[in-house]
Amino acid sequence: MSPIRPISPIVRNDFPILQREVYGRPLVYLDNAATTQKPLCVLDAMRDEYLNVNANVHRGVHYLSQQATDLHEAAREKVRQFINARKTEEIVFTRGTTEAINLVASSFCQSQMQPGDEVLVTEMEHHSNIVPWQLQALQHGIKVRHVPLNDDATVTLDSVKASITPRTRLLSLAHVSNVLGTETPVADIVRLAHELGIPVLVDGAQSAPHLAVDVQALDCDFFAFSGHKMYGPTGIGVLYGKEEWLEKLPPYQGGGEMIDKVTWEHTTFERLPFKFEAGTPDYVATHGLATAIDYIERLGLDAIKLHEQELTRYCVEQLQTIEGMTIYGGRGSVVSFNVGTIHHLDLGTLLDRLGIAVRTGHHCAQPLMQRLGIPGTVRASFALYNTRDEVDALVAGLRRVVKMF
Repeated sequence: MSPIRPISPIVRNDFPILQREVYGRPLVYLDNAATTQKPLCVLDAMRDEYLNVNANVHRGVHYLSQQATDLHEAAREKVRQFINARKTEEIVFTRGTTEAINLVASSFCQSQMQPGDEVLVTEMEHHSNIVPWQLQALQHGIKVRHVPLNDDATVTLDSVKASITPRTRLLSLAHVSNVLGTETPVADIVRLAHELGIPVLVDGAQSAPHLAVDVQALDCDFFAFSGHKMYGPTGIGVLYGKEEWLEKLPPYQGGGEMIDKVTWEHTTFERLPFKFEAGTPDYVATHGLATAIDYIERLGLDAIKLHEQELTRYCVEQLQTIEGMTIYGGRGSVVSFNVGTIHHLDLGTLLDRLGIAVRTGHHCAQPLMQRLGIPGTVRASFALYNTRDEVDALVAGLRRVVKMF
């Protein structure tokens, strides 16, 4: 096996926004779990398509439409390869992870669940993997239950097993926590669930940009992720679903593109994956996503993971030298923390005046905050273009802010 090539600082030149200043100071962008910056190749690819290949896909016989369709379907194949799905029919384009989960929640609960049946999530879920199920609970009388976290803020196979009941019909869980960076043992959980005949949906919003994902190896039934968290455009995401499940589920939305034949009496639906893609897709964004995947693959996910984990370890080491520091998680590419009694919003606001962009608040994970007994945290999250110097800037900024209190 060839050695992993380290990420070169030169990659920062691919992201012009990193050269700008904020309040007269160099931008230190550490909010990558919320969204990543976009490399020039992605912006150039999308601009080129709008300038030269802009036409609606799948419907036209003219040259531009066919060329745009080719790019759109090439993007689907690129995504298939990226997560190692068996077929492009298993790749559904959505607006993001949130819409992908809502799609499964709506179609699955409508067709596969009865009042009193249960969906099982975990205590560390993003609201996007809680609220859609609660909405379905109001409509269909199902129940949403959660797997409690262990004291070390992890989800274990034993805790999942103890939480499953005879009424559990689906497990829906985050691959990686957006607050703690904790990685869930998905493959083991899927194996357990399948032994009991229970399908599994994996929220991959925080794993797809950082880990090599193989949906066949995981054997999950559904997998969702977003383009904007992996150097691609906003408004585009992916739902992977096993073919047998996508065939069983009814459409999520109706309209153009997803139909086979419409009469006043009856409508039949298109083949997969188009059954779940109502209306004109964002075919320019899919091309941007494919270009972002190309960019990631050129650098190598193993190299990206190694780089980000090294930054996270270094960040945790340095933060621990600050008096009053409490770190939550500090795994993967995410470090969440508080300092003494200083409010997380005050810390984030003052860091911003120093040019340091971090996220503050509950991070769309209020049940997790309740479990931790806190209203929120400051979160620094890393990407392939971040550096040790930026970690040092964060720590120096925190020392300066703490002195003010």
